[in-house]
Amino acid sequence: MFACAASALGTSMPAAPADASPRFYSRARLVDTAGRPLRGRALPANRNFIFHYPFAATPCFLLNLGRPTKPFAQLKTADEQTYEWPGGVGAEHSIVAYSAICAHRLTYPTREISFISYRDEKSAGSKFAHVIHCCSEHSQYDPAEGAKVVAGPAPQPLAAILLEYDPKSDGLSAVGTLGGELFNEFFSKYEFRLALDHGGHAHTVVESRCIVSELTQYCRQQVKC
Repeated sequence: MFACAASALGTSMPAAPADASPRFYSRARLVDTAGRPLRGRALPANRNFIFHYPFAATPCFLLNLGRPTKPFAQLKTADEQTYEWPGGVGAEHSIVAYSAICAHRLTYPTREISFISYRDEKSAGSKFAHVIHCCSEHSQYDPAEGAKVVAGPAPQPLAAILLEYDPKSDGLSAVGTLGGELFNEFFSKYEFRLALDHGGHAHTVVESRCIVSELTQYCRQQVKC
């Protein structure tokens, strides 16, 4: 079952379909920092987890929302391409994954700092709870409805990461994306920094496995707003 939502430097992205239909990349098993297969039932609810897919430098959020998501959300990209987000995966249909690249100014989590993360509660800067909130310009996305924009200047939802769930093993794999990819813009804007951070492998296609870690362990500082 699919829900939500890598090759050498210079490899082009798959052509964008006219209707923003799924783009499939290499199938990559989600594993923990020790290399053990991640189990859906063991994923704590309402905590930020991060992995990189479909490229070595493109970060994604993995979230267990602790409740079933709304299936079949109808969404649009910034250029009016329509798509249908089928909902969460896992035993409770509560597990989702999204690109962690904000659709407004391409803000993303780095090892040093993150201005974007999932917030379970309301805050001084947000009247919404249970949203992915980017503090750069206060774009906010609802992860239970395909990361649709609920506040702020973002012109489209976060791109979803397509997850494959195996009910027998309780395992999770990333297989592709759905919605408005911003990878070309991301690589263009941060080319120099990404080259420094990833040693020339920023464009490498992720294959076989994705290492998942908590954002608190991955990033030294999380900006709250």
